[in-house]
Amino acid sequence: MKAIWNNVVIAQSDDIAEVEGNAYFPASSLDQQYIVASSTHTVCAWKGTASYYSLRVDGQINADAVWYYPEPKPAAAAVANRVAFWRGVKVVP
Repeated sequence: MKAIWNNVVIAQSDDIAEVEGNAYFPASSLDQQYIVASSTHTVCAWKGTASYYSLRVDGQINADAVWYYPEPKPAAAAVANRVAFWRGVKVVP
């Protein structure tokens, strides 16, 4: 599968974990040249505290378009060391 934003492949992998309808890619599949650190955090009752990355492609920023759980709760072990996408990032086969 591929995660694409602004006509650029942000991540690509055949090792996808699907959780709550979201495709979680291995964190190692992220193309780091497009990743920008974010200070945003949210909390999920069963997965834990999520952190975010923004994307920068061709000078455009997609704020907090990538999320991940640095220390997921035990019930969410499937998302450990993985990232997911939203805010216009297309995930395609």
